[in-house]
Amino acid sequence: VYDALQQRTRIVDHGEGDPSDLADLEERLSQDGGYTLEARATSVLEGLGIPMASHRQPLGTLSGGFKLRVLLAQVLIGGPDVLLLDEPTNHLDILSIRWLEKFLAGYRGTALVISHDQRFLDNVVSHVLDVDYGTITSYTGNYRRFADEKKAIRERKETEVARAEKIIAEKRAFVDRFGAKATKAKQAQSRLKQIEKIEVEELADTSRREPLFRFTQERQSGKEVLELEKITKAYGEKHVLRGVTLTIRRGEKVAIIGSNGLGKSTLLKIAVGELDADAGKVKFGIETRVGYFAQDHHDLLPDMKTSPLDYVWDARPSEATSAIRGQLGRMLFSGDDVTKPIGKLSGGEAARLIFARIIVQKPNVLVLDEPTNHLDMEAIDALITGLKAFEGTVIFVSHDRHFVSELATRIVEITPEGVRDMPGTYAEYLQQLGDDLVPLLGQRGEAVLALLLLFP
Repeated sequence: VYDALQQRTRIVDHGEGDPSDLADLEERLSQDGGYTLEARATSVLEGLGIPMASHRQPLGTLSGGFKLRVLLAQVLIGGPDVLLLDEPTNHLDILSIRWLEKFLAGYRGTALVISHDQRFLDNVVSHVLDVDYGTITSYTGNYRRFADEKKAIRERKETEVARAEKIIAEKRAFVDRFGAKATKAKQAQSRLKQIEKIEVEELADTSRREPLFRFTQERQSGKEVLELEKITKAYGEKHVLRGVTLTIRRGEKVAIIGSNGLGKSTLLKIAVGELDADAGKVKFGIETRVGYFAQDHHDLLPDMKTSPLDYVWDARPSEATSAIRGQLGRMLFSGDDVTKPIGKLSGGEAARLIFARIIVQKPNVLVLDEPTNHLDMEAIDALITGLKAFEGTVIFVSHDRHFVSELATRIVEITPEGVRDMPGTYAEYLQQLGDDLVPLLGQRGEAVLALLLLFP
């Protein structure tokens, strides 16, 4: 369609090419929706959070996250009958994820989605295909319904197996006790036959494993944990932070949210000393010990030939080898896994390794930038459990609404107009602000409606 548009433009506007081709081009463009292509492209790009100013820039000048959004937009705009989406929310902010949910709700084709974003799946899918140890099981409903149904089925089978094993044990005990007695021999034989007829269903193994996140602090921090005073930062002519002032107190679980490109990760980097602010002050309180998880967490890893054991042990050399191995085991590293080169780890393994190192450091302040990006659902839920039990302070950036909803006790939203600081949970934040997508997104919200109207 794009080529046809370009060819038509050359004929009509520049007098180039064969005018006799114009009728065929007009018919093709009319049939394939070519005349609305630019409007649809603008709507999709805006909805995915790519500003209008970037729409005609060379792709090579965009950030990695924006490039991935453009690829996603390219897939969506084609109006395909089938969409195959592999972790589509990984590089989207919360508003862009909600936009994508709106798009998929109005999409009339079939979508096959792989995602670890539970809220996204709850809002989008009508069926779940559960892949576990090479077996695919189909469930009807969204992710929450699937999880509840699978858990109920497993618990019912466990109850049935336990009941059958109890009956077998009772009958076996009778046989062992009275089998040698002539007066009880017939009854013992009867029970042996009954045991043979009892079918004990074998519980299927599962490939799902949960790490154990157990965060402890060596000592408690002071009441005032972190003060950010008038933090300002620009990259060239682009200002991302303007006079941000925040005070974080002991025990708070602070979620920093907002659209991509507004400086959330930059703010965390400045706070932990990874990046200098152009202006402003950063002051940590007394007795603070910080554990930092970077969005590009591979930047925290050493030489790729280093082993997980050496990497974690380096953070706590006074610990016994057994203690370090135990911590790695809780992060699902066992056997030879602890000695293989870090360079061979998957994204999820690398993330769990960094958490293992953070845990042995025993910080009282955790600064986490998109910690769920490379974790599976079991690991995300385990991380939530560990962070809820942590008595220290957590400051985190996340686009995972399930994670934010379960953990946050305070919401700090970075907006183009400044900082919106609201105590309370994410649900309370939505109640106070309103959960209507169009007013929140402004022009991007209008783009959602326009896009849904433009697609056949």
